[in-house]
Amino acid sequence: MKRGELYRVRRPPGDPKPARSFVIVSRQALIDSKISTVVCAPVFSERHGLPTQVAVGRQEGLKHDSAIHCDGLLSLEKSRLTDFIGELSAGKIEELDSALACALALTLR
Repeated sequence: MKRGELYRVRRPPGDPKPARSFVIVSRQALIDSKISTVVCAPVFSERHGLPTQVAVGRQEGLKHDSAIHCDGLLSLEKSRLTDFIGELSAGKIEELDSALACALALTLR
Protein backbone atom coordinates (compact mmCIF):
# COMPACT_ATOMS: atom_id res chain seq x y z
CA MET A 1 0.00 0.00 0.00
CA LYS A 2 1.40 3.39 -0.92
CA ARG A 3 0.55 7.04 -1.40
CA GLY A 4 -1.22 7.72 -4.69
CA GLU A 5 -2.85 4.31 -5.00
CA LEU A 6 -6.56 4.11 -5.77
CA TYR A 7 -8.89 1.63 -4.08
CA ARG A 8 -12.60 0.90 -4.36
CA VAL A 9 -14.16 0.88 -0.89
CA ARG A 10 -17.46 -0.87 -0.27
CA ARG A 11 -19.96 0.98 1.92
CA PRO A 12 -17.76 3.98 2.71
CA PRO A 13 -18.82 5.82 5.88
CA GLY A 14 -21.45 8.50 5.28
CA ASP A 15 -21.70 7.78 1.55
CA PRO A 16 -25.02 6.73 -0.02
CA LYS A 17 -23.27 4.77 -2.80
CA PRO A 18 -22.56 1.06 -2.27
CA ALA A 19 -18.92 1.65 -3.29
CA ARG A 20 -16.64 4.59 -3.98
CA SER A 21 -13.07 4.97 -5.19
CA PHE A 22 -10.51 6.69 -2.97
CA VAL A 23 -6.88 7.70 -3.37
CA ILE A 24 -4.46 7.44 -0.43
CA VAL A 25 -3.00 10.86 0.39
CA SER A 26 -1.24 10.12 3.71
CA ARG A 27 2.54 10.33 3.86
CA GLN A 28 4.28 7.01 3.31
CA ALA A 29 5.67 6.87 6.88
CA LEU A 30 2.11 6.81 8.25
CA ILE A 31 0.99 4.22 5.70
CA ASP A 32 3.89 1.96 6.70
CA SER A 33 3.27 2.44 10.45
CA LYS A 34 1.12 0.37 12.80
CA ILE A 35 -1.55 3.08 12.81
CA SER A 36 -4.72 1.46 11.47
CA THR A 37 -6.02 4.38 9.39
CA VAL A 38 -4.84 6.50 6.46
CA VAL A 39 -6.13 9.78 5.04
CA CYS A 40 -7.87 9.38 1.68
CA ALA A 41 -9.55 11.63 -0.86
CA PRO A 42 -12.75 10.49 -2.58
CA VAL A 43 -13.13 10.18 -6.34
CA PHE A 44 -16.34 11.50 -7.92
CA SER A 45 -17.54 11.44 -11.51
CA GLU A 46 -18.49 15.12 -11.13
CA ARG A 47 -15.75 17.57 -12.04
CA HIS A 48 -16.06 21.29 -11.47
CA GLY A 49 -12.59 22.45 -12.51
CA LEU A 50 -11.75 23.59 -8.98
CA PRO A 51 -8.08 23.87 -7.96
CA THR A 52 -8.84 21.33 -5.21
CA GLN A 53 -9.73 18.65 -7.78
CA VAL A 54 -7.46 16.40 -9.83
CA ALA A 55 -8.73 14.89 -13.08
CA VAL A 56 -8.30 11.10 -13.31
CA GLY A 57 -9.62 8.39 -15.60
CA ARG A 58 -8.72 5.25 -17.51
CA GLN A 59 -4.95 5.80 -17.15
CA GLU A 60 -5.37 5.43 -13.39
CA GLY A 61 -7.54 2.31 -13.72
CA LEU A 62 -10.97 3.95 -13.51
CA LYS A 63 -13.85 3.12 -15.86
CA HIS A 64 -14.59 6.76 -16.76
CA ASP A 65 -13.30 10.30 -16.37
CA SER A 66 -13.56 11.47 -12.78
CA ALA A 67 -11.89 13.77 -10.27
CA ILE A 68 -10.18 13.39 -6.92
CA HIS A 69 -11.90 15.82 -4.54
CA CYS A 70 -9.33 17.07 -2.02
CA ASP A 71 -11.96 19.07 -0.13
CA GLY A 72 -13.51 15.79 1.08
CA LEU A 73 -10.64 14.13 2.93
CA LEU A 74 -11.43 11.37 5.38
CA SER A 75 -9.68 8.75 7.46
CA LEU A 76 -10.27 5.14 6.43
CA GLU A 77 -9.21 1.88 8.02
CA LYS A 78 -6.37 0.31 6.05
CA SER A 79 -8.27 -2.98 6.23
CA ARG A 80 -11.02 -1.47 4.03
CA LEU A 81 -8.56 -0.74 1.21
CA THR A 82 -8.56 -4.16 -0.45
CA ASP A 83 -9.95 -3.58 -3.96
CA PHE A 84 -6.93 -2.08 -5.78
CA ILE A 85 -7.75 -0.04 -8.90
CA GLY A 86 -4.51 1.61 -9.98
CA GLU A 87 -2.09 4.37 -9.07
CA LEU A 88 -1.29 7.95 -9.92
CA SER A 89 1.69 8.83 -12.11
CA ALA A 90 4.41 11.12 -10.71
CA GLY A 91 2.83 14.04 -12.59
CA LYS A 92 -0.60 13.31 -11.11
CA ILE A 93 0.91 13.12 -7.62
CA GLU A 94 2.33 16.62 -8.18
CA GLU A 95 -1.18 17.78 -9.17
CA LEU A 96 -2.54 16.04 -6.06
CA ASP A 97 0.00 17.83 -3.86
CA SER A 98 -1.06 21.20 -5.31
CA ALA A 99 -4.75 20.39 -4.86
CA LEU A 100 -4.17 19.32 -1.25
CA ALA A 101 -2.18 22.50 -0.54
CA CYS A 102 -5.05 24.55 -1.94
CA ALA A 103 -7.70 22.60 0.00
CA LEU A 104 -5.77 23.03 3.25
CA ALA A 105 -4.63 26.62 2.56
CA LEU A 106 -0.95 25.62 2.71
CA THR A 107 1.90 27.43 1.03
CA LEU A 108 4.27 25.12 -0.85
CA ARG A 109 7.93 26.10 -0.86
